[in-house]
Amino acid sequence: MTRVFTWFLLCSSVWVFSQHDTEYRKTIDSINQAKWNVFMPNLDSLDNPHMIDVTPQFQDTIVVRDEVVLPPVLEQLPLTPFSLNQKKEEKRWYFFGQNNLVINQASFSNWNSGGNDNIGVLSKINYNLSYKNGKHYLENILQAGYGWTASTGQSNRKTEDFLNYMMNYGYDLGRYYYVSSGFQLVTQFAPGYNYAETPDPVYADRISKFMAPGYINAGIGFSYNPEENFQIILRPANGKFTVVSDPLLQKAGRYGLEKDGQSVRSELGAMMNILYRIKIYKDITLDNQLNFFSNYIEHPERVDIAYNGVLNIKFNKFISTVVSIDLMYDHDQIQRLQRKQTLGIGFSYSLGEKVQEKNNSRKVIKPFVK
Repeated sequence: MTRVFTWFLLCSSVWVFSQHDTEYRKTIDSINQAKWNVFMPNLDSLDNPHMIDVTPQFQDTIVVRDEVVLPPVLEQLPLTPFSLNQKKEEKRWYFFGQNNLVINQASFSNWNSGGNDNIGVLSKINYNLSYKNGKHYLENILQAGYGWTASTGQSNRKTEDFLNYMMNYGYDLGRYYYVSSGFQLVTQFAPGYNYAETPDPVYADRISKFMAPGYINAGIGFSYNPEENFQIILRPANGKFTVVSDPLLQKAGRYGLEKDGQSVRSELGAMMNILYRIKIYKDITLDNQLNFFSNYIEHPERVDIAYNGVLNIKFNKFISTVVSIDLMYDHDQIQRLQRKQTLGIGFSYSLGEKVQEKNNSRKVIKPFVK
């Protein structure tokens, strides 16, 4: 009898607490479903999740995040219209300068493998003085370098010698376009020699000197500067002048001269210059500059091409390595590819205007610790 009563009680409980198709139960189920939809995630949206970056910190550190996260910027960027437009302070004149000095030395005494005592010095500068007034821009750029080496038993020899001055005017047209006109002078400081043919040269053996040759470019066009690391300058009307001021070097065929005694060779054509800066790593950058020139009057299909690449590896604030390569092809001079490569490790110092370090998107506040 007891067993029958127990089964009856169990069945009655199941019937009482079981769900029935009543309006009361429907209301309870709808409320529960609504709460589930509010608090539980949408499983169909997990294929494109939104991740939140949580930075671990010590317990005594409070992290305050800004609403806007600024992108990182490079250090010591050259001045261009784009960079001047990004500056918050209102100024008329901006200055940036970079100096490099490399010293190499070696000496030998009773060294079984042999060798000559030698010392070498290489110095380079890069200065930029820019002016901004409303939509008008004027920049002056001076780049120069000189290096020499002295070895026992040999005469002093140049390892680097160049002088490059540029003056450019621009007018802001909007959307990163600018009217562009400019002047450029490229030459060298001291006489140059062919040491393979004259190992111990005298002044009469010179094959080049200051303004022999000297290259002058002047033209008008437009430029496109959408970001700090990229710029295109196109000048459909550009004059190129080759100056040979030394009568000894004014020979037909040398530096593109057409006859003996000619001191200036003039060309009219179109010029395009492309500048592109690549940040390879935190303190490693590669500056690329590619220049094209086509002569309208004589053989416009013979395009003069010049490339300059500079790899800068910065170890700290003062020590860096600079590797540069220059490639040039000018059909009127030598119908072969001209190449020059240099490498140096030394001291570097910059001054004047700089793009500051990136603004940190996190402000760290640490309370006093006993």
